[in-house]
Amino acid sequence: MGNKYNVLIEFLKEKKKICIAFSGGVDSTFLLKVAKEALDKNVLAITVVSSMNPEREVKESIEFCKEIGVKHILIEADEYNIPEFVANNKERCYFCKKAIFKKIKEKAKNQGYNIVADGSNVDDDSDYRPGMKALKELGVISPLKEAKLSKNEIREICKEINLSVWNKPSMACLASRIPYGTSISRDKLKKVELAEEILLNKGFKQFRVRAHNDIARIEVGKDEIHKFFNEDLLNKTNKKLKEIGFKYVTLDMAGYEMGSMNK
Repeated sequence: MGNKYNVLIEFLKEKKKICIAFSGGVDSTFLLKVAKEALDKNVLAITVVSSMNPEREVKESIEFCKEIGVKHILIEADEYNIPEFVANNKERCYFCKKAIFKKIKEKAKNQGYNIVADGSNVDDDSDYRPGMKALKELGVISPLKEAKLSKNEIREICKEINLSVWNKPSMACLASRIPYGTSISRDKLKKVELAEEILLNKGFKQFRVRAHNDIARIEVGKDEIHKFFNEDLLNKTNKKLKEIGFKYVTLDMAGYEMGSMNK
């Protein structure tokens, strides 16, 4: 597994006791697993329940914590009481992260955990991520960054240690599907969640449904675009997305691109 894995283990051991902000994605799952190995019972996982995250992700996080024997707490994000989140300006992620991680830190402290960590890795510095500033201000640490681990390296180690998430597609906050300047509502995010669930059930691996008011812009991995050349799949997908409330359904011919709304 290499030196970086050992660096991560030693970094975590030095903390004695740690709370992991656990989303259920590849990075935070890997971090939680390694923290459990390094600190055993001195690990707490906190998962935020929010319309920004699909319900299936919360269920998977609960199952994983039970599986590895980590104490797990769910907290409500209460995101619609964050004005900047609803307004959806370019700094949305900063204000949202700050408000939510304040809650995580408070809950962790009440449980006797003074150190909170997230699953950011070195690749997260390559995209526009205003939320990183909020984490720094709050003193949230990023052990995967400290160990200089990239997303690909994390996936490789996950595969080596038989973590089933090793090939799980990257998942981002559902609010990232709404263009900046367009207000966010629970109904809009639910439509996105349902639309992406349809693509998941159709067998797509990496995808996003960007919601431009009543237009759904589908992005799928470049290696999967050809699937839409099947008329039956095209018609069924179009029908189902219209049934959940979109007026027009489009396919982005450039394919999936991380952070495409940040251009």
